[in-house]
Amino acid sequence: MAPDRATLRQWGRYGSAIARWQRITGRQAPAPALLNQTEGPRPAPAFVEWLMGLPQGWVTDPQHSELTNSQQITVLGNGVLPLQAATAIDSLRLLPR
Repeated sequence: MAPDRATLRQWGRYGSAIARWQRITGRQAPAPALLNQTEGPRPAPAFVEWLMGLPQGWVTDPQHSELTNSQQITVLGNGVLPLQAATAIDSLRLLPR
């Protein structure tokens, strides 16, 4: 299934991958970056959370408002992708004892 024109326009060469992950997760991709005048674009924690396949708000929920955007990115960067972890555990089960 090919991405629609709006997806291609927004995401360029990543449009197919974004559209596929949107179908898999059942969620639209959030904005990929936070823009500011002094430091330039920075990764948006909600986008990183979405890319990792975590539930919406896993790290970015407002109840965690004491975390800055940088801290949220650090938490996500130190996290594990659920699908990768599941694959690793499944592969360990296949090893002979």
